[in-house]
Amino acid sequence: MPAWPGGECPECKEQVPPNIVRCPRCRALLNLDLKPDSVTLPEFIPLQEVESIAEAEPRGFFVLCPSCSRELRVNRKYVGADVSCKHCNQDFTLDFADRNVKKTAFYANCPHCERELRASSKYLGMQAGCRHCGGKIQFVDSRVHPS
Repeated sequence: MPAWPGGECPECKEQVPPNIVRCPRCRALLNLDLKPDSVTLPEFIPLQEVESIAEAEPRGFFVLCPSCSRELRVNRKYVGADVSCKHCNQDFTLDFADRNVKKTAFYANCPHCERELRASSKYLGMQAGCRHCGGKIQFVDSRVHPS
């Protein structure tokens, strides 16, 4: 049984490229050796949905005050700046290279449900699931800070 050589469709006169079984315009069977019931369309099987992994960047950090060791919540815009502890009023520079400043955790918004998440510093660069919606997240930090 020869393949369709290409040319004009016998039904609608549309130009059809070679090796096509049915005319794309009128769906007419192009090879006269084939019968309409001999060409079966495969069953439609939907593809499995792929979960996306969205990136979330820390909005801020939880650090221990070098003076009183109480935890402070500090926005990321203050990294490298002088800050003051709200508990003991001691001033210090928020520099993660300084051994006295200990970063305990960070906070970020889930890109799927927009709820706030608190995560340990060890999760920066890792993939996790949101505890609220179960969405897949990879925590990234464009400004890399040592833990």
